[in-house]
Amino acid sequence: MFSNPLHLIALGFGSGLSRVAPGTVGTAWGWLAFLVLQLWLTQAQMGIVIAVSIVVGWIACTVTAKNMRVADPGSIVWDEVVAIWIVLWLAMPMGFWGQLVAFGLFRFFDAVKPNPVKWADQCFKGFGWRGGFGIMFDDLVAAFCTLLVIAVWRWI
Repeated sequence: MFSNPLHLIALGFGSGLSRVAPGTVGTAWGWLAFLVLQLWLTQAQMGIVIAVSIVVGWIACTVTAKNMRVADPGSIVWDEVVAIWIVLWLAMPMGFWGQLVAFGLFRFFDAVKPNPVKWADQCFKGFGWRGGFGIMFDDLVAAFCTLLVIAVWRWI
């Protein structure tokens, strides 16, 4: 993990190395990191951090997957981190229970992969830039689905 700073990012600063449910642990780390970041950043600054994190994550996931020789390793969790940041950034303010529901919805869409998440997961496979984007893409679609459910829930 420490052999390359991009590995550190892709592995969610170690959260992806959990032996049990690394995607869930990475998402939880992302949730906690978001709560800390929002103490110091404005909404606009958080948006910039997220945008930069998507690009850096794409690069980090590409390099790390190539070095691990696995197209989409479960230990790469930066995609979950950025996706939960997007969900929380756009859905806040919410109390703890609202955040927990958002967390649960995102994990559902990411783990179960109903369409369109399943479609997104199958679009970009392999190694290189395309594969690195594919690692990120299905989680971005899962974040969109989560936000759609939250929007409908708030509208009702």
